[in-house]
Amino acid sequence: MEAVPARARVYIACAAMAALLCLLPPQGVRTPWWAVALLAALYAGCERVARSRFVGISHPSGTFYPVLLAGAFLLPAPAAALVVVPGALLSQVGRRPVALRRFWRAAQLVLGVWAAATVHRLLGGRDAVAAADVPYALGPAGAAVLVFCLVLALLDGGILAVAERVPVRRAWRGLVARSLAPIAVHGLAGLMMAVLWHSPYGPVSALLVLLPMCVSWWAFAQYHRERAAHQATIRALVQAVDIKDGYTRGHSERVGQASMMIARELGMADERVEVLRFAGILHDVGKLGVPTRLLRKNGPLTPEERRVIELHPEYGHEMVRGIGFLGEARAAVLHHHERLDGSGYPYGLVGRQIPESARVVAVADAFDAMTSTRSYSRARPVAVALAELERCAGSHFDPVMVAALVEAVGRTGWHPAVTADDEKTRPARVPPPGAPLSSRPGAHR
Repeated sequence: MEAVPARARVYIACAAMAALLCLLPPQGVRTPWWAVALLAALYAGCERVARSRFVGISHPSGTFYPVLLAGAFLLPAPAAALVVVPGALLSQVGRRPVALRRFWRAAQLVLGVWAAATVHRLLGGRDAVAAADVPYALGPAGAAVLVFCLVLALLDGGILAVAERVPVRRAWRGLVARSLAPIAVHGLAGLMMAVLWHSPYGPVSALLVLLPMCVSWWAFAQYHRERAAHQATIRALVQAVDIKDGYTRGHSERVGQASMMIARELGMADERVEVLRFAGILHDVGKLGVPTRLLRKNGPLTPEERRVIELHPEYGHEMVRGIGFLGEARAAVLHHHERLDGSGYPYGLVGRQIPESARVVAVADAFDAMTSTRSYSRARPVAVALAELERCAGSHFDPVMVAALVEAVGRTGWHPAVTADDEKTRPARVPPPGAPLSSRPGAHR
């Protein structure tokens, strides 16, 4: 999102103004500035290390929340919120606009830490930490962590709604559930830091808590590096398919996008939405095993040639079945040409025998095929394509998936691209006599 909508800028400006108010020191409250400076330097340094080449954490959840929460347990609320500012404003940002994203991150964390510190103080947590009364300190600390998580989720959902136009009913879905467990672990580490801070060994002993956290983050980063390598492999496979079958260039990415729209409309968890996006992207990877002359043939296909092309789901399944994180995407690659009435291929599965992921990709695949111009068919208007999907729902396609796509496209729109080369430079391919029209769902290669 390089072009930030005006409404999102207003939202970020309001959050920044609220954060500035939280940084105002209250009258008569003594602030240990040396502790603020030490924690701020520690947080900024940890953030730089977390995003260094050695560790390589780039997701915001990789931030060093234990330092921030330790500040919330040790300091007055405005001072604890001030710990955030240097590290957030100097953090590395991978996407533009860099300055706006830094201000947003700083405002979000300032508000979260301020709220957590306020709740912790009101519940008597600071006295329990100073007295090392750990059993009692767990209650206020747990409440503070919960408030911290809720504030971040509230602000994250708001930015999704105003900047990404995510529907309000889905903007906050799952945000708290996904982040509460890891933030709770960070909160426990922050509490340990705060208790050790008041021990005879002082702040130096508190730093020891970060050592196991650094090891866990490094392992977390290696996992994501491996996942990134898998994704790079997936992109290479898709590019190879696009090069081999030039008539459908870009088709895989659009099927992935449509599959994701259907999954989100059905209320699936974000992890499963991502898997279905991969399923859509990889659904035609088996075409790498089909002779190029058949994929680029401009005349009608013989029955033998069509049978060869219909092997591509099985080829694709063999190619991706060793990629563990794809999960149910492998089933979608194998079964995306099955039909509810059993007339599909490769196995002629019927109804619910077809995996749900394959039913999602089948609808997305047919929709993009109908709304894209190819050598043997002109693009159909989106409304016509959706009407054709609805007509074939129950026989070819799962009606639930069709209804979800209709709803999603009606709300966000669809902008199909021309995937064929210039038609003036390529002769049109005519479907064989008696064959289904290429503009019908499922008739594309």
